[in-house]
This record gives sequence, C-alpha cells and structure tokens, in this order.
Amino acid sequence: MSGTAKPAFRVLLLIATPKLVNKGVELFKEEDVPIQHVFHAQGTASSEIMDMLGLGGVEKNVLMSMVPKVFADKMLKKLTKLLHLGMPGTGIAFTIPMSSGSAQMVKMIEALQTGEEAKALERDETEMAESEFSMVMAIVNQGFSEEVMDAAKPVGATGGTVFHSRRVGNEDKMKFWGISVQPEREVVLILARKEDKLNIMQAIGRKCGINSKAQGIVLSLPVDSTAGMD
Repeated sequence: MSGTAKPAFRVLLLIATPKLVNKGVELFKEEDVPIQHVFHAQGTASSEIMDMLGLGGVEKNVLMSMVPKVFADKMLKKLTKLLHLGMPGTGIAFTIPMSSGSAQMVKMIEALQTGEEAKALERDETEMAESEFSMVMAIVNQGFSEEVMDAAKPVGATGGTVFHSRRVGNEDKMKFWGISVQPEREVVLILARKEDKLNIMQAIGRKCGINSKAQGIVLSLPVDSTAGMD
C-alpha cells in the first residue's frame, strides 16, 4: 500500500437502474476514468411502492470508481444532468473519502487532476465540514435484509440497496468468539442523514445484531457529496 494517497481522493458510487448505470459507464469512459466496477444488486422498496414510482422493478446496479475529489464533484454534476438524478425512477450518487491505495492505482487517479487542483484540494481537505449524510452498512445472514429495513425505516431510513455476498472469514476465530455465521450473507447499504444515523444503526443492532438469528454487524462510512438526494 502507498502512503502517498491523499484524502483528496474519493470513491464515487452510482446506484441506479441497469440502463442508467450503463449510461454512467459510458460517461466515465468518455472522461477517461481508468478504474470502474459494476455490481448487481436490488432495491428494498416493496413492489407497491415501485409501481407507484413507476420504476417497474427493484433491480439495481452499482457503479464504483476511484477519482480525485475535484473530479468527483464534476462527475456528480454530469451524472445528475445526464441521468436526471433525483427524479422518480432514476437513482442516487455519492462519494466516500479514500485515505490510501496501491501505488499504481494512486498514479492512475492522480492523472485525472492538474497540479494546481491537487494543491488546492490538500488545503481544502483540512477544512472539510461534516457531511449531511453517512452510509450505513449492515451485513447479515441471507434472508434478513427485509428485517434490516423493517428496523431502519421507522427511525429515518427511506430505502436501501442489497448486495449478496459470501463470508470467507477464519472459521477457528469465529468459533473462538462463539459465532457460527452462515457463509451466504447480504449487505444492506442505507444512505442516512446524520441526525438519523445513530438511531438507524441502533435499531438494526437491536433487531439484527450479532446475537440474533441475522447475526449482523453494522457500521457507517462518511459521505461528503451526494446527487439525487433531497
């Protein structure tokens, strides 16, 4: 890992319908963004809500890339304009601070910004205000994502995105702590306002914590810029 990566780098995520994510991919290619990853996921809204909003389904894709902050801000504006983020049936985009990365990845990211932009960002990062949003992540046994949202919605969560994953942890360590977690897991991402974050995390912990059948863990990550959120 390289220690040269500055906090002025960001992980940019776009969560939207597969069609809109494909448009986002093309935009990133046009802007010569070197690193892109697309994940398949699903939304957590009920079919009745999806029908009301005219979304026609809950299938979602997630586009993730690593870029300089000044470039991320520009891309958020372009994504908002191109995909009409914030309108029903579209999606959201946001950025998460990145503290470090491999040397080759850092070089590729740095190539997207000018020297003057890099210097300005290093100064600005020290004055960065607390974001209005945080990303709450709940990792639970397969089949418990609905319980996570049932706990989160009454205390401020408006929706979430679910990934399917597989646990690859150390079996002996898990047994030492008295935890027997099934391999198939679900990851629920919730973009939460800062005033709701703690209540959401506590509610999920009470209903789907490590000692429950969901055997979940909950954490949060800072979000410094968003698009498509009211």
